[in-house]
Amino acid sequence: MNGTALDEIDDLHWTLGLIQNLEVGLVVVDRKACIKLWNGFMANHSGLPAQDVVGEKLFDKFPDLPTHWLHQKLETVFLLRNPAYISWEQRPYLFNFKNNRPITGYSKFMYQNITLIPLTSPTGDVDHIGILIYDVTDTATGQIALENANQKLKKLSREDRLTGLNNRGYWEECLNREFERYNRTELVSSLVMFDIDHFKKVNDTYGHQAGDEVIRAISQALQIQARKTDIAGRYGGEEFGAVLTGTNGVNAMIFAERLRANVESLLVKHGEYQINCTISLGVSELNEDVESATAWLEQADKALYQSKQNGRNGVTLFSV
Repeated sequence: MNGTALDEIDDLHWTLGLIQNLEVGLVVVDRKACIKLWNGFMANHSGLPAQDVVGEKLFDKFPDLPTHWLHQKLETVFLLRNPAYISWEQRPYLFNFKNNRPITGYSKFMYQNITLIPLTSPTGDVDHIGILIYDVTDTATGQIALENANQKLKKLSREDRLTGLNNRGYWEECLNREFERYNRTELVSSLVMFDIDHFKKVNDTYGHQAGDEVIRAISQALQIQARKTDIAGRYGGEEFGAVLTGTNGVNAMIFAERLRANVESLLVKHGEYQINCTISLGVSELNEDVESATAWLEQADKALYQSKQNGRNGVTLFSV
């Protein structure tokens, strides 16, 4: 055997050794999705050595693969003779391998990026495709953790800590958006503003912690009654607001009266005390005469003030 032949054997040996020891999965399939190559990465993570899978149909051996989706991807690569790329964000994984990385052990599976490469034969035909599987669990879990942290920060910036309602700043943004939406669509909405009657007396009699319990209880009553489309917020202190989208004044009055009755029936427990409170409410229906979101809010406040003038524990609909 001459030197050239020996060199070629050495090159082949090194190539096979490299393929088997890559920290990347490599699978080669033919047009019938029959497995022709299965490297060490795939053997280690699947628990199946090459001799158990080579020659087998890919979809028969791994029935949990997304058969229809992957088959279409393979056919497209054969047809166009161009590579295809799938990131973990499009599909978290192709092969359901367990995550064995200690740093990201909280992930139940291995996140994967996938590349499908058309393999050209010496005759120029594409009869095989190489499937490369990259373990990107560290990157994926890091990005997910960052996105979750950002979502929590975003929520904290909008949320009133005591009640879990929208805080005043974000609630006012929503109020302005709803007013602008009305100007575009003329879809009716109503605003309900209310505060707790004689709240200072609660604080003076039972203490500020008891006052906080009362605020939380009334906030919960508001959250229970509000629809998903309604926008409830703590306006400040013991004052609250709710934007009722797609709701006219008459139906907003029904909402407000039901909330008033629910709060009146509440008994807030704090230590040995049981505290009963009432609320006064004002309702304003948005119409073409309202010049701004601020004017809409002022109308609801005027109706709220009228409820207090009428003896509190009541509901008033604003009218000119």
